[in-house]
Amino acid sequence: MKIETQTLEDNQVKMIVEIEPAEMESAMHRAARKISQQTKIPGFRPGKAPYNVVLRFAGEEYVSDKAVELLVDETYPKALDEAKVEPYGPGELKDIPSRDPLKFEFIVPLEPEVTLGDYRAIRLDYEEQIVSDEEVERTINSLRERQVVVEPVERPAQVGDQVSIKLSAQRKQVNEGESAVLLPERPQLITVAEGTTSEEWPFPGFSSHLLGLSVGDSKTVSYTFPEDSPFEALRGKEADYIFVIEAVKSRHLPELNDEFAQSQGEYETVDALQKAVRDSLEAQKKGDYDSGYTEKIVDVLLQEAVIKFPPQMLDHEIDHLVDDLKNRLARQKMELETYLKTRQMDDAALREELKPSAEKRLRETLALLQVGKAENIKIGRDEIETEANRTITQLGSYMNPQDARKIFTDEFMQHMFNDITTDLLFKKTVARLHALAKGETIEADESEAPVEAETLVPTEEAASASDAESTTGETDPEQPVAE
Repeated sequence: MKIETQTLEDNQVKMIVEIEPAEMESAMHRAARKISQQTKIPGFRPGKAPYNVVLRFAGEEYVSDKAVELLVDETYPKALDEAKVEPYGPGELKDIPSRDPLKFEFIVPLEPEVTLGDYRAIRLDYEEQIVSDEEVERTINSLRERQVVVEPVERPAQVGDQVSIKLSAQRKQVNEGESAVLLPERPQLITVAEGTTSEEWPFPGFSSHLLGLSVGDSKTVSYTFPEDSPFEALRGKEADYIFVIEAVKSRHLPELNDEFAQSQGEYETVDALQKAVRDSLEAQKKGDYDSGYTEKIVDVLLQEAVIKFPPQMLDHEIDHLVDDLKNRLARQKMELETYLKTRQMDDAALREELKPSAEKRLRETLALLQVGKAENIKIGRDEIETEANRTITQLGSYMNPQDARKIFTDEFMQHMFNDITTDLLFKKTVARLHALAKGETIEADESEAPVEAETLVPTEEAASASDAESTTGETDPEQPVAE
């Protein structure tokens, strides 16, 4: 067996394997014997027909084709071993360029190659996230709003009142092709704010125009959209807003005291509630900031890294994105086929649309895996077992024992342990990158009983490992399904 190899640009290798005549002759005899076992040849018991008889009965070309099939299956693993080629996944018989001598052309996907830049030199400013007293107050007020008591009143509207109006709007300058109606008449519920707030609708300060008005009163208010208005077509344009008061209701918020705090959960005092709110806001704020910080680090990491991977690995990542989409659609009682029809596209177009996002996720995953290896990040078995027990307890709380026994199979447990290990690996790797980017001193990882490297990220799961620890947030192109 003679082997020629050629490395291709897409991280694959072409192997041209030439079969010795003696190997082909041996395969022809084995193929003939197999044919005689599977085919009834007159005058002979199964498997007993002589070679020449099988050639005449089945035809030499048919026997040759069967011999080639045998040789393909036998030759490929031997050629990989002899050529010392480490494949990422199954190879493909691309061509049989010659029959005499017999030659096979295999295309073999290679393991991805990642060359990192000087990632340890990455430095990014990190800002500690502080929660202000005003943020805590706003959150607690929103809790109070859930228990607001609304009562009709026979008086003019005051600050804090809830006012029902009928509202419409007209353009003052109507260009050709435009309708004069900017907003058709519609009912609207407005809470009269104290001062001007940017969150007010239809424009900041609108509710102040309701002050002092009673049921049945009407008013027209002119408003010019600013040049930085999010409505580009309306920038600098003036409109008249016309409204009629239909109802005025007072709003009574519950008093902020210990009794209110106790109504929100296991909080004995207002101070306890405020501390819990602050802690929650700080965790959320830090989580959001850290996600963005990670994204910045990974962007720099990818700019300096050289990453090569075979097309099969990218196809596998696209498969994951398609599965994610199917799951989101299923939660909305919709099938993928229906969704594609609504967007007037087929499977191929969907995969092409998802390709950039899949490639970005794959590059992130491979880069982080390489950082984990370079940093010798280890996952202790005790860490995995602790997380696994937590996951099992959580899952078990949602099902009865009979269903749990069906779910917790050996295969399920192995997948769960793999996912947990991958998740922990990425969390530790991201934490290490954060520490490096902040310029912190890195202590050696002294984890006991580390998991062997090959068990950390299974080959098939590696391409989608970024799902376990999102590095840059959701990267799907244009979220097509509202959650």
